[in-house]
Amino acid sequence: MSVEVEDLVLPEALEKARAHAAEAGWPHAGGVTPPVAWQLVQQGKAVLVDVRSGEERKFVGHVPESLHVAWATGTALTRNPRFVRELEARLAKDGGKDAVVLLLCRSGKRSALAAEAAAKAGFSQVYNVLEGFEGEIDAQQHRGGADGWRFHGLPWVQD
Repeated sequence: MSVEVEDLVLPEALEKARAHAAEAGWPHAGGVTPPVAWQLVQQGKAVLVDVRSGEERKFVGHVPESLHVAWATGTALTRNPRFVRELEARLAKDGGKDAVVLLLCRSGKRSALAAEAAAKAGFSQVYNVLEGFEGEIDAQQHRGGADGWRFHGLPWVQD
């Protein structure tokens, strides 16, 4: 999928996300909910990048046709020191550092850190997918009961 950067007019959802991020002092372009993220991907207006570990994608599931660049690796979630370089390489055909990028993790926390690192490295349109793939943990120590990609019934597959 290629996102044409030179012709890009940000959708209203991304403009709102940018305004909220600026108001909140976030170091990246902002955050969008999973349904908004899926709509932007389906319209060809953004690229979805899963930043979870390979193990999480394999055993928990992932969004079909999403790109994968791990923010952290292994079961210990050791920070990937090559994250920014790998992200740039994966997005080369989609506009590189100017591509509209939506980063997805388990709950939206690691993807926010990844978005911050990407923004500091010069990515101008990097957004966090709020709620993440599985959502926030609840009082019973479960995920997916109140929010997250899967909770919203969005497409996903499991190996």
